[in-house]
Amino acid sequence: MAAVLERSFIEICGFERETLHRFREVTLSGPGVFVSSKFPDSAGAFHYEESGKLLSVTSNRFIHWSTSGDTVQLVEQSLDTNLLNNAAKLRFTHCTVLPGGVHIQETLNNVLILISTNQSVHRLVLPHPTRMYRSELVTELHMQSIFTDVGKLSLQDPSHSAIIPNLVGHAGSPSTSTAWLSHQGEAHYALASPDGGIMVVTLPPHDTQGSVSVLELKRSSMMQRLSGWMPTAIRGEHGPADLALSLAVRELEEDSFIFALCQDHKLRMWSFREQACLLEADMLDYMPACKGVKRLSGQGHRLRLAYSSITGLCLCVYLAVPTRGQFTVLQLVPTDNNRYSLEHISSLFTTQDTLVDFALTSTDVWGLWVDDSNTTVVKYISFEHNTAGQWNQVFVQPPPEEEVHIGVDQDPRETYLEVLFSPLRFTSSAIVKALQIYRRGSEKIADVSWESLRKEVTVAVESELQSSVTEFEFSQEEYRQLQVEFWSKFHACCLQYQEALSTPMGLTVSPHTSMVCLLKKGFVSFLLPCFAVDHLYLCYDEYLFSEEETPITDDVEGGRDVLQLVQCLRLVSDAVSGEMAYEMEKALEHLESPERAAELVLENMLSNDSDNVIEDIQNKLQDIRNPMAAMMVLLRELDLETDSEVGEGPITPGQSLNMRISLSQLYGSSSAVSVVCQAVCHMSMTRALFCRDLLILQKLYLRFGDNVFLGGGAQLLQLQQDLIPRCSHLLSSYHLLKHISQTSTQNKLVSLNLSLCPVCAVLSPQTVVELFYQTLARKLIISQIYCQQHSSSLLLWPHMVSNVVQLLAQLLWPSNPGFQFPECLMANCQYTQLQEYVRLIGPWCQVNIGSCRFMLGQCYLANGEGQKALQCFQEAATEVEKEEFLMRLTGTEDEEAASTPRLQYFNKVLRLLEDVGLPELVIQLASLAITEATDDFSSQAALWTRIFKHHLDLGHNSEAYEALTQNPDSSMKLDCLRQLVVVLCERSQLQDLVQFPYVNLHDEVVSIIESRARGLDLLAHNYYELLYAFHINRHNYRKAGTVMFEFGMRLGREVRTRLGLQKQVNCYLAALNCLRFIRPEYAWIVQPASGAMYERPGASPKRNSDGEFSSEPVKRQVDILELGDLEKEYILSRSRLTLAQHHPPSASIAGTSPPS
Repeated sequence: MAAVLERSFIEICGFERETLHRFREVTLSGPGVFVSSKFPDSAGAFHYEESGKLLSVTSNRFIHWSTSGDTVQLVEQSLDTNLLNNAAKLRFTHCTVLPGGVHIQETLNNVLILISTNQSVHRLVLPHPTRMYRSELVTELHMQSIFTDVGKLSLQDPSHSAIIPNLVGHAGSPSTSTAWLSHQGEAHYALASPDGGIMVVTLPPHDTQGSVSVLELKRSSMMQRLSGWMPTAIRGEHGPADLALSLAVRELEEDSFIFALCQDHKLRMWSFREQACLLEADMLDYMPACKGVKRLSGQGHRLRLAYSSITGLCLCVYLAVPTRGQFTVLQLVPTDNNRYSLEHISSLFTTQDTLVDFALTSTDVWGLWVDDSNTTVVKYISFEHNTAGQWNQVFVQPPPEEEVHIGVDQDPRETYLEVLFSPLRFTSSAIVKALQIYRRGSEKIADVSWESLRKEVTVAVESELQSSVTEFEFSQEEYRQLQVEFWSKFHACCLQYQEALSTPMGLTVSPHTSMVCLLKKGFVSFLLPCFAVDHLYLCYDEYLFSEEETPITDDVEGGRDVLQLVQCLRLVSDAVSGEMAYEMEKALEHLESPERAAELVLENMLSNDSDNVIEDIQNKLQDIRNPMAAMMVLLRELDLETDSEVGEGPITPGQSLNMRISLSQLYGSSSAVSVVCQAVCHMSMTRALFCRDLLILQKLYLRFGDNVFLGGGAQLLQLQQDLIPRCSHLLSSYHLLKHISQTSTQNKLVSLNLSLCPVCAVLSPQTVVELFYQTLARKLIISQIYCQQHSSSLLLWPHMVSNVVQLLAQLLWPSNPGFQFPECLMANCQYTQLQEYVRLIGPWCQVNIGSCRFMLGQCYLANGEGQKALQCFQEAATEVEKEEFLMRLTGTEDEEAASTPRLQYFNKVLRLLEDVGLPELVIQLASLAITEATDDFSSQAALWTRIFKHHLDLGHNSEAYEALTQNPDSSMKLDCLRQLVVVLCERSQLQDLVQFPYVNLHDEVVSIIESRARGLDLLAHNYYELLYAFHINRHNYRKAGTVMFEFGMRLGREVRTRLGLQKQVNCYLAALNCLRFIRPEYAWIVQPASGAMYERPGASPKRNSDGEFSSEPVKRQVDILELGDLEKEYILSRSRLTLAQHHPPSASIAGTSPPS
């Protein structure tokens, strides 16, 4: 279900906490004389014309600036790609930048920055982003900013700057300014002369030669152009009333119209072409009850313009008068003879707060104020369609809380570090400045990472603490108090700097994307549309109690019930003490029942109800016609559960390559990542409080019973059995979202490479939600959005960002079927965070139970806790056929076609355990898997083979033999047997090898050992002795004698040394002994014909001399050797040995002839 949006907005401080802007500093020398002028700091922004087009290099891209004294800071920012070298700082010596003194305009090839100071004007010509990249297909994760080469520009060139001439009769310097670029490329600077009138300084086009010209516009009927540097004074009747307080310019019909709002409350419009004042209007005519205002000079008046093809040119004049302020929206209407008039559209009234800045769009007026308590106030209103002049709310972010609650079981250092480095509270700039002050400026802190900064802060505060300690011994409680003292001191320092950096300086609204940003001293914050359910909870009291309908329901009566219910929730929220709120938070953290925790909070409220809040709530509850229906509407709107998975299918199938590449980058910059993920965090925090208060109110309903329920018992039953459990579940879910969106990432470890989620290169995300959005979620979300709207390539910020935030929250929602978030954590080695995630959802989430157990098992594996991991893997096995993630996991087993998904799952886990090197666990799990494979002989064989292999590797010889005998596959059994023989021989564990019973495997064992004996070097291996021992152990003396006789024959042929003769004598002696154990009539052995013993079992068939296979087996002669024959061989061998002992060379010619 798509989330319902309200008209209100919420501020999200999208500061990139790890990025300190490295400004490229450029100094421009002005005139040698310093003229003292003091102007307030200001800020503004420029949005590229194609910033709202998807297929543009400048999509979602803008430049914002701030001025302070002689300095202009410019930063180019993009929500799609990270811009390199994107910050420049310009310093104008001996000058002060004028209000309205920065103007940016783009042409086809360039971006031009026009700057006015109190003594000079300047022009910077920078390349347009579309000209910096030859191809429109920009695939890099980073792009160069237009400020990359700002230091190489010849800014002192006379063609790009000019000194403002001191006109005769002028005292002081200009008070305000504006600038524009003509169609011919000339740069015009309109400056408010200190004694009235407007001076226009013109620089020739940047690519042509020409001289600077100056023109002065005055109310005098006589006008004159002043060229070069010798202006002629034009004297007219001027007074300070003529002083322009605010200037604006618009080019229309080949002319430039300069609008000046003057100190005498009059608006004048000058034609630059005709050098004449075409229009003069008294703004007080539009102000009711303006008596006495005429005598006052309008020091705070402001002027803004907005142009649209539908309404034409609109003007908005802000009149600052004592006790109130008024916005007057006027439309410029052409009349006869190139004359114009103003048509009044709307007058909008506002509070007495100090106006910082305002913006006019084709439909709305946006205002930025600071109230008496120095709190930022932002509001907007439609100047044509509004309800009784009521402004729409913008919920600005409050400053970080001054008090830090430290539980008795918490470490002060860890608590303060968690607060300081939370993703929502402090910028890195504030922490760095506080750290420098804390260190007393001993050394400059470089551009450090978030994690390094955390360590620096810890070292600094702990060092300060240690240096202040004079006693060697003190109690733990005293040390805790010291910690709190020093950490609170550093925290207070950070608060001061964060407050300074949060000072509002300007407001900007993109005409192309409708994106609204607040320009603050240290960062830019973004305004996002507020979801209707969040709006209800955040809504200021004066608005909430005047609202009569809500967009979350179409039913008028139902809407009123919802609003009444929310008013009750507001009373509950105010009654919950900070201590009880903390206790509720801890209860959720420790997996206690939310319902029980709500009851405890309610008990506390009832026992401390000195202001009769409960009675007020009860009175309000009685006004609600159908409380159950109102609660169900709220619960439905709070629930993010969805049936369909986000991002199913490929990204925009059928789209062009340009479109696919643009979509692959959309909202991918670190700024966008920060904004989107902080928006999810704020939404989670707001809704967690909403659910908490609703749960407390529901418990209060149960207390009141029939006193407030018109329906009686049936409604109470529905409340107890349905609505309270649903609310409790939602509270746990939003607590989880809040937790993960504030959980920091940890440094990557070596990945187990276990998951299906790809590991992507990321730009140092701070939280696990940012990591998830960067690596995986953004692509799924953009795919989902553009599958729904194939044709639209317009990037309207309010619509797009609310969709992105909603879809990201749905991807994170634990009750939805998707399992991408835990996959992403696993793929990026966030094991601790993943364990905590599984712990938090364990008691109440009934979705993806098996998948979570599997992930937890992987975490335990990574942490070296194998037995716990095995337990989790076994628990997950029961869910294999029910959960999509586990089915997908088992579906990757192509090489082992197991008969059931569960067996495929076991195979996956077994290989996982083998990769990690845990053979004992492999044996345990394989033994369990065998019970699942009762009808699948191939799987059984594979599992028994696995068990055999790992038992053998572990040296469990008996268990390995047992596993071998259980194997139902004869070929696998033979392979295992062969491996057993070889391995035990190599380990010299011959006793085990000989003593195994080998039931139904006797011949196979003999064959294997014979094959090894005949195929390997006689002196390097002792397989003949092994075979001899094998037969002796089974009292098969004839076979034992045959083996030793064969060994002796081969020694005689192959080892013609004295050592070989010695061994041959021993072999024949052993063979004689064997035959003497047998009764004389059976004391004989068979000797195969020469060469037969070298043919190994299983050898390939032999070919004849023609290359053909022999059709019949070769017949060999078989000789029978009796005891006497063996004795002769023995005597002959012993004689040869005796000869070799006396004559060593004879050993090499001593051979063995077959006995006759």
